[in-house]
Amino acid sequence: MNNHTLKIAAPIAILILGVAAAFILASARRAPEREQKPVLGPLVEVIIAQPTAVATVVRGHGEVRAKTTVEVVPQVAGKVISMHPGLVAGGHFRAHEPLLTIEPRDYELAVERALAAVARADVSVEREQAEAEVALQEWEAIHPGEEPSSGLVVREPQVRQAKAELAAAQADLAVARLGLERTTITLPFDGIVESETIDLGQYVTIGKKLATVYGTAVAEVRVPLAERELAWFRVPSRPGIKGPSATVIANFGGVTQKWSGQVVRIEARVDTTSRMIPVVIAVPNPFKTRGNDIPLLPGTFVKVEIAGYNLEGVVAVPRHAIHEGNVVWTIEGEKLKIVPVTTVRTDLDTTYITEGLEPGDRVVISQLDAVTDGMTVRAVETTPVTSDAETPSNPPIAEQDLHSQISDSSLLIEMTEASENTSAPALSPPPPLPPSFFFPPSFSLTEPGSFA
Repeated sequence: MNNHTLKIAAPIAILILGVAAAFILASARRAPEREQKPVLGPLVEVIIAQPTAVATVVRGHGEVRAKTTVEVVPQVAGKVISMHPGLVAGGHFRAHEPLLTIEPRDYELAVERALAAVARADVSVEREQAEAEVALQEWEAIHPGEEPSSGLVVREPQVRQAKAELAAAQADLAVARLGLERTTITLPFDGIVESETIDLGQYVTIGKKLATVYGTAVAEVRVPLAERELAWFRVPSRPGIKGPSATVIANFGGVTQKWSGQVVRIEARVDTTSRMIPVVIAVPNPFKTRGNDIPLLPGTFVKVEIAGYNLEGVVAVPRHAIHEGNVVWTIEGEKLKIVPVTTVRTDLDTTYITEGLEPGDRVVISQLDAVTDGMTVRAVETTPVTSDAETPSNPPIAEQDLHSQISDSSLLIEMTEASENTSAPALSPPPPLPPSFFFPPSFSLTEPGSFA
């Protein structure tokens, strides 16, 4: 073999040996074990179902109005000679304090004239009675032992006429004194002046409106409520029924103030436009404040919380945990289960369930784009829901879009490829409040604390 042949055969032999060695090594290597990656379900937040007693609260809005409103109108005419310093718009006055005084001289003279007329009539009565006695004596002297043949003989008609004239004079005196009393205008309650159109020295006439005032002892709030809400508290629809307590909440410049009140009555008719029933709440001492608080002025728009009946044995869940009207999601092990339930009431953010859940059930409160019965999920337990109704003294949350509330409170869900490919239908928005409700046998209603 010459050198030229050797140069050609050597690379070929090396290449063949390399391929053979690689084949031997590849056939001798063990295949790696195939690792099965676990399928993770979406992460959801759950609460533990615990039956409890709940104090319901009926919420509404209304406008404050004064229970007592009076127009100040003089009953006598004359010139105003004095005025109460509080007889200005926004001024305060006490009961029986003189609001204004009309010049009394004319009425004092009228009293004097009436007194003189009474004196004359009294003298006339005495004279007629004396003449009647003389006439009777003369009759007895002429006709001893006989009764007078007529009342005219002893002047009985003249005596009766004199007495009638005395009674008329006394009535005229009473009218004159009454006119004198009416020169000073007072009111039988503490109040505030809403408006006035009177000045010192002005001449006023009978029946002319001088001012509008309202009492400060009690204010009222008219709250329109739907018919279904009236079933949740004792309605004082007839005498003898005591209404529940209520909290009136107003906001002045970002500062929340509260007053205690009581439902006192419902109005006589249903609002024909809104089909709502107006409920009236009385608030005693609306002007009794502390520090720099603002009193409960008429015309203020307020929120109202009425203490309703107590629900026994209900499960409180967030409102957005109810799906398709009457369905919740629970978790057994790692599997999601769709459970139909019976709800009895829905507050601002909370729904109360009476049937369908057992104590200790894990209720899903997160939102999922799609669910199927039995799908795998991962659960994270959170604090149980706090009922809206358990804290009636707190002001209601400001109104906002319900879907925004739900999205803000939901967890970030980790969706896997398996759940993304499911064909279950998407969730519909939470339903509105049901048009009616019923009281199942699994819970009872009890009275709240009475108004003090």
